[in-house]
Amino acid sequence: MKRVYRLGLICIMLLGFCGDAFAQMRVQNMADHDAKPYYFGLTFGFNMATYRIRYTEAYALTDTFKTIQPHWGPGFTLGLMGNLRLHKYVDLRTVPSLQFAEKRLDFNTPLGDSLQKRTVESIYFTFPVQFKFKSDRIRNFRFYAIGGGKIDYDLASNAKSRKQNEFLKIKPFDAGYELGVGFEFYYPNFIFSPEIKLSQGLVDQIYRDKNLPLTNAIESITTRTIVISIHLEG
Repeated sequence: MKRVYRLGLICIMLLGFCGDAFAQMRVQNMADHDAKPYYFGLTFGFNMATYRIRYTEAYALTDTFKTIQPHWGPGFTLGLMGNLRLHKYVDLRTVPSLQFAEKRLDFNTPLGDSLQKRTVESIYFTFPVQFKFKSDRIRNFRFYAIGGGKIDYDLASNAKSRKQNEFLKIKPFDAGYELGVGFEFYYPNFIFSPEIKLSQGLVDQIYRDKNLPLTNAIESITTRTIVISIHLEG
């Protein structure tokens, strides 16, 4: 009888322990966060940028340039985030940031067949306005998608440069759209949100300079960027 009593007591203790452990697994961190009308955060990330080029008829009909080929270049992003709750499933978000970007361009020189490998370095102040579409929260996890527009200003633009060694001049202003997806992981004191997005500029970036032969071969240049970000939200 004592053995049965002891076995029953041990079973009750084990069930209680398992129940407590299971309850801990179901604890929802920052349970009141979804009710906040707004909140802020920090963002940092890595980006890859390139140019999308449309060529002129002169490029196709003449042999001044045999190759004009854009390539991806690396960069990084630092910024702040502000998030406004519009609905249970929709937020309005902005992430003003400084984006250090590098675009690579390969072309052969007008006077020979040697291939020139050059880079265009930019420091963008970017101001996006995005809608954030959220899924239901599953314990401490949520999926979301974003879409919206942006305005960029290149602080390192060489449009007005008088240097003799410029091969291409780029305008400072750009505007475009952004699309992306991300995940939210809720911790006791903050939200960890990895995100990936595509950013596409819509404004022609080339600054016309008749003294630069490359300008005559390019009809328009737009910027495309892939950004992998980490948001830390409070």
